[in-house]
Order: sequence, then C-alpha cells, then structure tokens
Amino acid sequence: MRRLLLLFVLLGLLAAPTDAFARAPGLAFTGGTPAEQAQVRAALNASSFPWEILPQMIQVHLASGVDSYATPGQVFLDADLLDAGRFSWGTVQHEFGHQVDFLLIDDAKRATLATTLGGRAWYYAGDPGAAHGEYGCERFASTLAWSYWQSSDNAMKPATPHDESAAMAPAQFRALLAELIGARPVAAAPANAKAFAPKRKRTK
Repeated sequence: MRRLLLLFVLLGLLAAPTDAFARAPGLAFTGGTPAEQAQVRAALNASSFPWEILPQMIQVHLASGVDSYATPGQVFLDADLLDAGRFSWGTVQHEFGHQVDFLLIDDAKRATLATTLGGRAWYYAGDPGAAHGEYGCERFASTLAWSYWQSSDNAMKPATPHDESAAMAPAQFRALLAELIGARPVAAAPANAKAFAPKRKRTK
C-alpha cells in the first residue's frame, strides 16, 4: 500500500506543469514558440520572488519586434528578445513586477515605496514629461527584478547609484515588500529545471 501511494505521488510530481516550479499564477500565452514561452517560465523560476501571490491568471502576449510593457493582468514581450535566453529574463521579471504593482499594491503602499524609491511621479499620467527612470512604477519594477535575481546576467543590475534599480539595497527592498504584501523570498529553481528549455529557431 505504501509503495502504491509513493508511486501516485511520483506520478503527480512528474505530471506537474513547469509553472508550478516557478511559483507563478496561471500563465495564458498568446503567440511565441514553445521555447520562447519556456523562457518566460525560466525567468520566473530564476527569481526568488513568490510570484504565486499574484491573485489572477496573467495573459502573456509574445510577438516579434514589439516593445515590452505591461497593463493590469497583461504582459507583452518581444519574442526576439526572448530568443536571447538569459539576457531577457530581467526584462520578463521587470514586466511581471508591474503586475505586483497593479494587483497587490494600493495608493498608500505606493506612497510608502515612493519615499525610498524616489521619482517625479508613480505613473506616467502623473507627469507625462518625465524620463522612464523618473517614474516610481518603473523604479519599483526594476528594483524588484534586481532584488530577487542578483545575477550578472540580469539586465536590471544597476551600473550607477542613479539607475532605476539602485534606489534601495536589495535586502532592504525585500524586507519592505515582506512587510507591505507578505512577499517573502523563496528558493529559486536550480539551473537544470525543466523550464530552462533549449532555444529553438522561430518559424515564419
């Protein structure tokens, strides 16, 4: 009986989707190759942010040559960038960082974050003439990406004290998010996890 139970447990683990390893909410993909979709999962796996606290399924749109951006519940990513592999992961994490902002943070918490992250306005509507790095929402998303995946491959790694992701030390930022939304870091997936799929050429 015990052997049969263990067999069922092992079969369940083998059948589990790779998103479960990523500790992410449901991901619904539109476009992209299987390898490009796997890069999105790999980016989430590499981060120690507990993505599963996002309260809804995220629609992920992949298309060649588009600007990467996010709206509530929607992430739009350049498929050509995903073809670059690990170099794209910081951007993926940045766009999912916007989902944390949209879905888990209210105005009072944004005000708390703004006092340490800085910026002229939180969202673009508050100051349409500001530069990208002067918006609190962008500084938040970049800091989140860097604080939970401190890899030399992370494009969000700050190069100067004035960069978007440099306003708060990673440990300080993680502690603040743990206090504000309960986002306690979890173990990142190992480098040989299934989500780290080999890159495939796009088909026209």
